[in-house]
Amino acid sequence: MSAPVLPPPDCAPSSAGPHPAVPRKVAPPAPGGTLSAPGSLPDDLLIRPALPADTEAVSRMLARSYRALLAPDYAPALLREALPLISQARPSLLSCGTYFVAESDDRILAAGGWTDFSPHGSPGRTGEGHLRHVATDPMLVRAGLGRRILTRILSSARAAGVRRLHCQATLTAVPFYAALGFERVARIDVRLPTGVLFPAVQMRRLE
Repeated sequence: MSAPVLPPPDCAPSSAGPHPAVPRKVAPPAPGGTLSAPGSLPDDLLIRPALPADTEAVSRMLARSYRALLAPDYAPALLREALPLISQARPSLLSCGTYFVAESDDRILAAGGWTDFSPHGSPGRTGEGHLRHVATDPMLVRAGLGRRILTRILSSARAAGVRRLHCQATLTAVPFYAALGFERVARIDVRLPTGVLFPAVQMRRLE
């Protein structure tokens, strides 16, 4: 099945997955930031609505996440072409009010949200939403951060009356979303602006 969608898959690697080769590490805290224990989340972790001013920091986090976590599931040549396109945060998404960032000591460690329109701009149906551009820093993989930010997203969508949430997941992220109640719908190919096809999986979650 092929999907002529220009934006990249919005549901990207998170803090769980099938690849034990990815080490569970935590970045050393910057001055003022503290960690409760090795392999745990920062004590000062804050999840808040994103702002347009976060665009550059979110883009840096996306680049770190995709470069490290997509490698087991995508060919190097495809990633060389895709990474510059899929690692750019969208200011319009960051200002929508339902996109969130997790930060510690002014460092963005994860991001993600939902909208009532699809990734390629089509208006959504009443009671339906679309998970958008979810990713976590690879230095906090499997530390529970992905679950934390997705819980915030689901709570926000539920409060707005969303009962069906759609997701274009990277191949890497499918096990994570399946563990949190998303089901596979179909394998798709997302067409990037350069014309290259990026394999993904359409998923959905019903309340």
